[in-house]
Amino acid sequence: MFNKDEKRALTRLAVLSIGWGLGLDRFYEGRTKDGLLSIAGWSLIFATLLYLSPCHGVDYADGVKNYSEFDFNPLSIFPIGFGTYGIILVIRKGFKLLRSFESAE
Repeated sequence: MFNKDEKRALTRLAVLSIGWGLGLDRFYEGRTKDGLLSIAGWSLIFATLLYLSPCHGVDYADGVKNYSEFDFNPLSIFPIGFGTYGIILVIRKGFKLLRSFESAE
């Protein structure tokens, strides 16, 4: 049905689409160090976004605070920027895999 190159491209695309946040595509390719760095990077981005969000902590859980009074934390721009860059890299890799599937003979 599919030749070897097409199967490889589809498998890598499936692994990328399911486990991009955990670096499963990099573990599949045999690059363990890159996979661990991917896990660390995405964890740091998500943890920083949660920490810098204006409505975290016990004080805001009871609903006493008015959320319209909170200002945007200017430090949030860094994890948002890094996350956007990471998502662009994931999408770019996905298109590269789709092109390799399309051009496989």
